[in-house]
Amino acid sequence: MNWKLILQLSLFGVAMGLATVFFIPQHVEWLFWLIIFVVCAYIIAHACLSGRFWHGLLLGIANSVWITAAHIVFFTHYLATHAQEAAMMKTMPLPDSPRLTMALFGPIIGVLSGIVIGLLALLTGLLVKPSEPLREFDAIG
Repeated sequence: MNWKLILQLSLFGVAMGLATVFFIPQHVEWLFWLIIFVVCAYIIAHACLSGRFWHGLLLGIANSVWITAAHIVFFTHYLATHAQEAAMMKTMPLPDSPRLTMALFGPIIGVLSGIVIGLLALLTGLLVKPSEPLREFDAIG
């Protein structure tokens, strides 16, 4: 498992967690995620010879940690710019504790998005030739 790759790609989650709070309107957020999923799937397919699905799954979970944390930390501002989510929070099982609801549902969304990224990485892997691993004699000269 390439943990460094997962951590590096999860920086998209950090960026999106903050961007969805402060910059990206709710109605176009899906477009940003689509682009990020496709880019990450391509990078995973290119960088990994095996375990592409698992890399995508773990990336989705890592992203959910960053995004959920940003949404909880900036909770008031997030709900002020995301009316649909604010209304949905009132119908959730814990309407009196929306932060807890976010903390509980964030990982579920992370697993679901990770499955999508993993499947995209598998499909992309059928089209993209993975990079060759560096051999010792190649590095020497």
